[in-house]
Amino acid sequence: MSQIRGTNVLVTGGANGIGKLMGLKCLQEGAANLIIWDINEDNLQKTARDFSSKGYKNVHTFVVDVSNTDDIEKSATEVLLEIGNIDILFNNAGIVAGKKSFWEHTAKDIEKTLSINVSGVMNVTRVFIQDMIKQRKGHIINIASASGLIPLPKGSVYASSKWAVLGWSESLRMEFELEGKDLHVTTVCPSFIDTGMFKGVKAPMLFPLLQPEDVTNKIIKAVKNNDAMLLMPENVNIVPFLKGVFPAKIFDKVAGFLGVYSSMNSFEGRPQEERVPEKKAKVK
Repeated sequence: MSQIRGTNVLVTGGANGIGKLMGLKCLQEGAANLIIWDINEDNLQKTARDFSSKGYKNVHTFVVDVSNTDDIEKSATEVLLEIGNIDILFNNAGIVAGKKSFWEHTAKDIEKTLSINVSGVMNVTRVFIQDMIKQRKGHIINIASASGLIPLPKGSVYASSKWAVLGWSESLRMEFELEGKDLHVTTVCPSFIDTGMFKGVKAPMLFPLLQPEDVTNKIIKAVKNNDAMLLMPENVNIVPFLKGVFPAKIFDKVAGFLGVYSSMNSFEGRPQEERVPEKKAKVK
């Protein structure tokens, strides 16, 4: 079982939503240091003040754009020199591009989504993974999505990014297992979570909107148990089986009847003022 107490924990996209909640849970579990990476400086400062008011002084905030490789490497160097190796890494940062058919997306929509949701996840892991291997211990948690298991009309670019994360995360897990050390990967595939990121979505039948607190508690439990995969809600576990048993056309009829294929039609996302800023400054 992975212990959180006494570890250095880094959470990307950790200034709000489930990222913030996961950071708080790790502090409550006794993490030695919590490092938060986020592109939104205002949210970072608010989160730092919030955690400080709760008595947690071991919180380190960095404004980081995970779509920028130079930014990742520079910030990682600072973390490693000033704080030390990362023991537990939550790859949580991500964005949603939705309510558009694929042909309505611009090149910028596609590039931005993939650079944050896929390249960002891999590159953040890359800069910390060598030290995990050297110390023969580490745990990486990748927040994928249930949309990595099923088609998502009006969300094809977002879904493709999560399919990529799922495939990479599972492959990394096997590479860790072949190393034969205390190295672990947990892949998390939740359906829609009731946060601003998914504002406006219509939850399919049998797959209700997930509550952030419940999602966070289950993720922390999965980390402590070294679970390889966490699908939420539990009904999602049957999706791979149904896809394997039913012909595509029959599966599509079932998914369509349940409302899966129309869930993004009313998607709104975060209000404009809450979205990721284009420019940033370094938090000191």
